Amino acid sequence: MPVQVVDINCDMGEAFGQWRLGTTDDAELIPYISSASIAAGFHAGDPNLMDATVRLAAHHGVGVGVHPGYRDLQGFGRRKIGGSGDEIVNDMVYQVGALREFARRHGTNLQHVKPHGALYMELAVNENLSRSFIQAMRTIAPNSYVFCMDVSATYRVAIEAGHPVVREFYADRDYDHTGSIVFARHVNRLDATAIAQKCVRACRDGVVRTVEGEDIPISFESICFHSDTPNSLELARAIRSGLIEAGIRIAPVSEVYDQLVRA
Repeated sequence: MPVQVVDINCDMGEAFGQWRLGTTDDAELIPYISSASIAAGFHAGDPNLMDATVRLAAHHGVGVGVHPGYRDLQGFGRRKIGGSGDEIVNDMVYQVGALREFARRHGTNLQHVKPHGALYMELAVNENLSRSFIQAMRTIAPNSYVFCMDVSATYRVAIEAGHPVVREFYADRDYDHTGSIVFARHVNRLDATAIAQKCVRACRDGVVRTVEGEDIPISFESICFHSDTPNSLELARAIRSGLIEAGIRIAPVSEVYDQLVRA
């Protein structure tokens, strides 16, 4: 079924003190998205930056989400960190709580929880860890959407638990034949026109071309791109304009989710 209305989400607040990753300022990206996933101090982010980024999102009416990652500032959360399930989930709970208080401070709520990087990929294949994560979310953030891939263990577990869950389509990542994104620690500049066409095709036809050269079905409610992709601002403009020109409406994730539930 063609996607007629979609959320656009982007990771944000991914710096630390004087350290910056990427060349695009979050303030430049914010007009093009409807949801922001904000780093909460473990892979990037610090209290001052969290406060500023939440304020920016709230001012623009963009949904505020937390982007919890492994405790890995040096590796930007794109390295797998060992630990028990309880340790990893407790790290996520800590980050959820921290970001949520900044959201409350600026008169908004915690719209979603989207694990970051290597943690996102580990949850996707680790059913036991996903169950622990979703159980924790059912207690501390029962109304906050969990963002994940449609082929992930996280998605299956969230559906089973009755937790609100939103599937993502990755604009600036490749897919393999399993329907999973191909994890990358570094990404070069991308062809903005090709990325926009990729998003429109996914919405219209429900397919994506894999690195193996085949089309596979894809289901999603939100399109993601990364702020640290070198030409992220160019991608943001192309994706948004391409969707609008194709007659696909961009809306808050709550509206997209409500339409999914009613369908």
